[in-house]
Amino acid sequence: MTLSNGLDDTQVQLPRDCTFSPTDWQVLAKYWYPVAIAEEIKDKPVAVKLLDVKLVCYRSHGQVVVARDMCFHRGAPLSKGWVENEEIVCPYHGFRYNCEGVCTSVPAHPDGKISPKLKLITYPSIEKYGLIWTSIAGTEVNIPDFPGWEDPDYINVLPPSFDIAGSAGRQMEGFLDVSHFAFVHTETFGDRNNTEVPQYKVTRDGHTLLADYWSTVSNYGKGQENPAPEGFMWLRAFRVFAPFAASLTVHFPFDGKLMILNCASPVSARYTRLFSPISRNFDKSVPAEDTIKFNLQVFQEDADMVELQTPEDLPLDLLAEAHIPADRTSIAYRQLLTDLGLGRSYTS
Repeated sequence: MTLSNGLDDTQVQLPRDCTFSPTDWQVLAKYWYPVAIAEEIKDKPVAVKLLDVKLVCYRSHGQVVVARDMCFHRGAPLSKGWVENEEIVCPYHGFRYNCEGVCTSVPAHPDGKISPKLKLITYPSIEKYGLIWTSIAGTEVNIPDFPGWEDPDYINVLPPSFDIAGSAGRQMEGFLDVSHFAFVHTETFGDRNNTEVPQYKVTRDGHTLLADYWSTVSNYGKGQENPAPEGFMWLRAFRVFAPFAASLTVHFPFDGKLMILNCASPVSARYTRLFSPISRNFDKSVPAEDTIKFNLQVFQEDADMVELQTPEDLPLDLLAEAHIPADRTSIAYRQLLTDLGLGRSYTS
């Protein structure tokens, strides 16, 4: 899907106090990221940030509008305003903007001509998987596939967004890592007596990576009944969508499937907002609150490590850190980010 969104230099210029290198920011700005949970965008504007760009999300005529969080009159944040009659109202001087970003009212001069400069910078938005997605400079829609969400045989659970004081690349690599289960996730599903990582392969299809990992590490939480037959081999099928999204399908006993979409939305170079829709075709009577509680615990276990790693950004130079065979997905992921055009200084 191609968008004709009329992007101009004002929309794609680097944000003030940008934490990314200029070239890295230009690369990352072409992709789509989730910025909010759809249900949280209701009758009030909501402030979000993506790639250091301050944005406001609000609903007008049932659709979500994503715009720069700034009124061009005096730079006031529109997220501090309100929505009235399908228009967003600036809290400083009451200027009103319609869903296309056009100023429709200047209360100080109700009969005066409105300057064409009084127009919001708006961005495309799509509501998918219970999330609001947008792109700062993208023309091609590149939202990752997540088939379970629209399959009637699956139930869907959407945990709240989860903030991590770490880079999106580090969070992504942690999600893809298969050798940390026994050490980081000991309170949820890991087993210190089961640390070996069997051989596995990673393949690449364009800007997508695929890795099918088989092991005896159970995905049932600690304290849960484990009906898996003795010696059951667990398949964890990873699919990586550049730059910062990946899906994991865990194959449970009796044809059960758990699908998780990991979306690391880069608030800044070293701050990430994680969105993680979940779908499964079993345990349909389990309360959503139980699933959310378990997954938030897993997220926290990972975040506790990601927030302490140095360098804070993910080293794309493969000589910058040591690697082991279990790191095949990580190595391929770093190579993929390099091929997108991110600089090796992205990290150091």
